[in-house]
Amino acid sequence: MAAAAKSVTPGAVSYIVANPSVGPDAVVPDLIVQVLELKAIGGMGNRFNFQASDGKDKIKAMLPSHFAAAEVRSGNLQNLGLIRILDYTCNEVKHHDKVLIITKCEVVCKALDADISTEAKKEEESAIVLKPKDEGMAVAKPENAPPVVLKPKQELKSASQIVNEQRGNAAPAARLAMTRRVHPLISLNPYQGNWVIKVRVTSKGNLRTYKNARGEGCVFNVELTDEDGTQIQATMFNEAAKKFYPMFEVGKVYYVSKGSLKIANKQFKTVKNDYEMTLNENAVVEEAEGEVFIPQVQYTFVKINQLGSYVNSRELVDIVGVLQSVSPTLSVRRKIDGETIPKRDIVIADDSGKTVSVSLWNHLATSTGQELFDMVDSSPVIVIKSLRVSDFQGVSLSTVGRSTLEINPNLPEAQSLKSWYDSEGKGTSMAPISAEMGATWAGGLKSMYSDRVFLSHITSDPSMGQEKPVFFSLNAIISHIKPDQNMWYRACKTCNKKVTDTGSGYWCDACNKGDDECSLRYIMVVKVSDPTGEAWVSVFNEHAEKIIGCSADELDRVRKEEGEDSYILKLKEATWVPHLFRVSVAQHEYMGERRQRITVRSEAPVDYAVESNYLLEEIAKLTA
Repeated sequence: MAAAAKSVTPGAVSYIVANPSVGPDAVVPDLIVQVLELKAIGGMGNRFNFQASDGKDKIKAMLPSHFAAAEVRSGNLQNLGLIRILDYTCNEVKHHDKVLIITKCEVVCKALDADISTEAKKEEESAIVLKPKDEGMAVAKPENAPPVVLKPKQELKSASQIVNEQRGNAAPAARLAMTRRVHPLISLNPYQGNWVIKVRVTSKGNLRTYKNARGEGCVFNVELTDEDGTQIQATMFNEAAKKFYPMFEVGKVYYVSKGSLKIANKQFKTVKNDYEMTLNENAVVEEAEGEVFIPQVQYTFVKINQLGSYVNSRELVDIVGVLQSVSPTLSVRRKIDGETIPKRDIVIADDSGKTVSVSLWNHLATSTGQELFDMVDSSPVIVIKSLRVSDFQGVSLSTVGRSTLEINPNLPEAQSLKSWYDSEGKGTSMAPISAEMGATWAGGLKSMYSDRVFLSHITSDPSMGQEKPVFFSLNAIISHIKPDQNMWYRACKTCNKKVTDTGSGYWCDACNKGDDECSLRYIMVVKVSDPTGEAWVSVFNEHAEKIIGCSADELDRVRKEEGEDSYILKLKEATWVPHLFRVSVAQHEYMGERRQRITVRSEAPVDYAVESNYLLEEIAKLTA
């Protein structure tokens, strides 16, 4: 038995090439091969390829990533080791070569002393003994009957010879409904074909049109999740998009086959997978009716006070929060094509003590948004998947085509948040996430030192920001604040939008309600200077409060109660103070003339220790 345990199966490679796939009910022979030339591929360190040898023939092979992560990285399997192949697919690649994709295997021997010699003595009666694919399943046979054996051919042929002989005789692929041999998503790779996956649609994007140098077309994508919780993004273009868009529904389970995989573009991928899938019009998609065990939507929640590190990045976030306010539906004209689309703003809060504004678009603004509008007074918990984080009004969120929203979901995070809000959160004063987040973007003060320029770099190019806003960092001093400007506007205490003075109170169009009181919010311009020049910049409420040192309501009180001199003194105290600014530069039209507008997006005091280190690094770059 010990000797048998350390030997390969003669003719195993020929058998694999002759039988490139295993049927759903087929038994798998006892296939033991030696692992030669084992090496890692890719940058993740959990994918390995090797040469599978049966002592005579060899074939290029790939280990399943979950097996490699557990066995190879732990040292349980090394070069010259033996494995038993339990499930596989043998694919043809370019130049008629074959690649063995192993989807299930086990370690027989950690490592032998040497490569098993092709000239080693072989027993004439060596055979491949058939056994069930599931070793726990009994196979009925007559008592005293000899075991069913498959003897190797006396003259072994190479893999290429076998392929050429089979080329003209290959049978058509079995129908999807007849095979149903399901592959886990984690086992798929670009070299593998003839797979079938069973997945739940956990997110579905809108059908979008595009136009480029090659013409016009349409595209949409879905996020698919299998029973192990592995996710992959699938994209469909043109005819495939039109075919499958009405078929895929969020929450339903499907069998999918005849798709292709490629390395995922890290800039655009929305799930944690090294690969992304493309389905063309020849792909097969069939609903698995009655299947309910595939996991539901998986979330990776981010606290509101941690959103700063995601600002303007391509990474989307998931949020759970308590609904605070809902605005009526607005119509926004899209600049690209002039199409009018519905938008609705909501405000949510969480147990970090912060609130954030979320812009809902399209159907989320209309049907779902109206449902939220009707129940806002009950403070429901909502969960939104796939939100983009922007620096609009400091930090804000916006839905995208694949975003989904659930109201009062049965999730531990939602229940915990609801308990917190009912017990203490309801009476807590919560501030919007904005001012303090600027200094934490992209980790610490990093964003305040990225794209650092002098003011002259901006002011010397009047056309800067014409195509789209550009962002820079500045180290500048506030040199002047005009006291006679309109320093603030009257705002709704719920949504911070502008209100109308009715004489007997204030009316908010956004909230569609009136109030006896309103608040004042800064909207002003200040002059900033550095060694190369000066410029006027726009500053909004959260950043202005840090610059002035008090709220707009307080400054208005000083002006009314203490007089104009105290008001002007308060403004002068804010000048000639250095600040770090993150600014956007864009073009706007005023009186028929296009002008450059510089807007403060983030502000922080100068940390002289960090600033000194930054300058030393810049000097080192110059002298390198």
